[in-house]
Amino acid sequence: MSQGNLYILSAPSGAGKSSLISALLERDSSTPKMVSISHTTRAPRPGESHGVHYYFVSKAEFESLIEQDLFLEYATVFGGNYYGTSLPAIEQNLAKGIDVFLDIDWQGAQQIREKVPSVKSIFILPPSLPELERRLIGRGQDKDYVIAERMAKAKNEISHYDEYDYVIVNDNFEQALGDLQSILRTERLTKTYQQTANAVLLNQLLDK
Repeated sequence: MSQGNLYILSAPSGAGKSSLISALLERDSSTPKMVSISHTTRAPRPGESHGVHYYFVSKAEFESLIEQDLFLEYATVFGGNYYGTSLPAIEQNLAKGIDVFLDIDWQGAQQIREKVPSVKSIFILPPSLPELERRLIGRGQDKDYVIAERMAKAKNEISHYDEYDYVIVNDNFEQALGDLQSILRTERLTKTYQQTANAVLLNQLLDK
């Protein structure tokens, strides 16, 4: 069985990353794929389920996993809660031939590149800052001061785009989705991937 590919997707809030991932999972059945489920120490919110939205664990459990070096990356966020990406869970799904997507920021991406140099990273850009602000306002989820904070943070996030392997400008959603699908197809056509996926054929063709 061929190994799945590990992908990082990052973007400033409002660039459309989550929508692109959701559409990819719904529309593209060419290969098995999934979004990694993170561990967190925060309490479940209404409608959230363990093992579906997050793996909800205690602080002691999380810190035990840190000591065992079982996270690809982790961080403490506002409120003092931990969030992290489980290394064993990722490895198990990749071994099944599943492409795994990590929805993380540039700081988490830096941690993961150190542990998994083969990871492929994709940065989603908005077509402009005014359009990014329009999308944030249009969502109707945040107060004005929160939107201002997100816009201020966006410039810093965007400045790290050059650390990524691929860059997609999400101006037209369908075009951006097509670009994302093209990246996945390209990665499945690399020599390294094909040597495993078509090992039997290659041996036959070369009379091995």
